[in-house]
Amino acid sequence: MVPASIFYLSRVIGKKVYFEDGKFVGVLKDLIIDTNFLMPKVTAVKLKVGSSSKIFDFINFSILEENNAYFIKCNKLAEVKELHGENMFLVKNILDKQIVDINGKKLVRVNDLRLATLSNDIFVVAVDVGMEGLLRRLEMAKLTHRILKLFGKIMPSKLILWDEVETIGYSNTDIKLSKSSSKLSTLHASDLADIIEELDRKTQAAVFASLDEEQAADVLEELETDAQISIIESMTVEKAADVLEKMPSDEVADILDEMEDDAAEELLSEMEDDAAEEVRELMEYADNKVGSLMATDFISFDENMTVASTIDELRRLKPESDSIYYLYVLDTNEKLIATVSLRDLIISSPDVTLSSIMDMDIKYVYDDGKIDTLADIISKYSLLSLPVVDHEMKMVGIVVIDDVVYELLKRKRRKI
Repeated sequence: MVPASIFYLSRVIGKKVYFEDGKFVGVLKDLIIDTNFLMPKVTAVKLKVGSSSKIFDFINFSILEENNAYFIKCNKLAEVKELHGENMFLVKNILDKQIVDINGKKLVRVNDLRLATLSNDIFVVAVDVGMEGLLRRLEMAKLTHRILKLFGKIMPSKLILWDEVETIGYSNTDIKLSKSSSKLSTLHASDLADIIEELDRKTQAAVFASLDEEQAADVLEELETDAQISIIESMTVEKAADVLEKMPSDEVADILDEMEDDAAEELLSEMEDDAAEEVRELMEYADNKVGSLMATDFISFDENMTVASTIDELRRLKPESDSIYYLYVLDTNEKLIATVSLRDLIISSPDVTLSSIMDMDIKYVYDDGKIDTLADIISKYSLLSLPVVDHEMKMVGIVVIDDVVYELLKRKRRKI
């Protein structure tokens, strides 16, 4: 017999364990890994010894292979009373559970785990998320392969390297994602939102709680309304208010509009006064009015500013990309008098003033205008955003094309 170099969890779980002299020890019920290593390292085993289950140090165990059969040997038993490190049970915590395929940006089910022996230690190297993993556990994989071979077919292997997955929490455990090391932080907000929407409410809350406030705000914005409300209700009012403050005011208004009045008011009362006031104003608009769709986060400039000073100010403010499709020039009374495209700003000399490059032929909409008119205007003039003004021409917000498209799709879904 030789040490097993590569093997699957399903091939060793349930195996009998023997001392070197052949005396029966117990039955292998689980392997425990420490995830603090570069690859999760097996550090302990759970054995059924007699009528009870106990955990022992893995240092005294070896997994051997001979003629494609596996044997587990033990030279002595060292019971572990308390586990140290970031530990997980492979059978209890991972097998048959859902994990995140980081590259595939989706949830997958763990059907088996692949382990490897490296420098006398055993590590988890990959998870099997394919049908082969299930058949292997039913001891039908070889038979299925033979049958498929008769028809010139093969069963594709579906392995995901451990580095490319994220465990997300399980029932009967208290596993919490680390804010600093979670692989989920590498995903785009919309991809992470799609994953969160597939989870149960308890796990949704756990995953969301692992995100920092900036990413939490981005993800919350991408979620469907039901999921948004569920997650907000899972947080403390203080935490929810902090996240909402980092979102565009129009998005916050849309969420609060769907909540009970008392709950919405409690959140608004906890938010900073300026942020709350912007949201309250937006919530006063009827659903079919432009004001209900506009974002109040826009950047305005004075016509006497130079190109250089304008660019410096943009660098200082670091605005979201969709809020600077165009720059808006206001007079001292906050009335909209012109726009400046980013193209004209970039190609102009640094000492040129905005008044020399601004466009006074402004396309705009009124805040109490109907949303139905937006698509035609944006399409006709090939605009990425539109300034929104009141009837005194004071600028109150902008409507970006993304929000217009989303609103049209939402209305279409309602009709289906």
